[in-house]
Amino acid sequence: MNYIIMLIIVLGLAIADFATGIIKAYVHHDLSSQKMRKGGLNKLTEMVVMATACGLEIGIGLLGRYYQTAELAGVAGTVASGAVFTYIVIMELISIFENYGEISPDAVWVRKITKKLRNFKDKEDDE
Repeated sequence: MNYIIMLIIVLGLAIADFATGIIKAYVHHDLSSQKMRKGGLNKLTEMVVMATACGLEIGIGLLGRYYQTAELAGVAGTVASGAVFTYIVIMELISIFENYGEISPDAVWVRKITKKLRNFKDKEDDE
């Protein structure tokens, strides 16, 4: 996988989620520096987790070459980083849509999408 692209996607989604969270708080007159600090730290942690997953894929691949099992190691690393990437993307999309739904209550379609994404996320959590 291309790690830079994965990290940029996660960063972009984190920024979008943070921005929609600020807009939601402003609309509901609930701006709080403590919540923003916690949200910012949460986004930073997501970036660290994604970078760690990418590093894990690289490391597993290198170990596979060392032990002459490059293909198996490549698959294992790709699955690990792909699972983390997928989880973070789905989690961020749900949060962005939830924020939008609270900002614009007339957007009924958001609730339908959020419900489907939440169901998908719950199925992944069960696995």
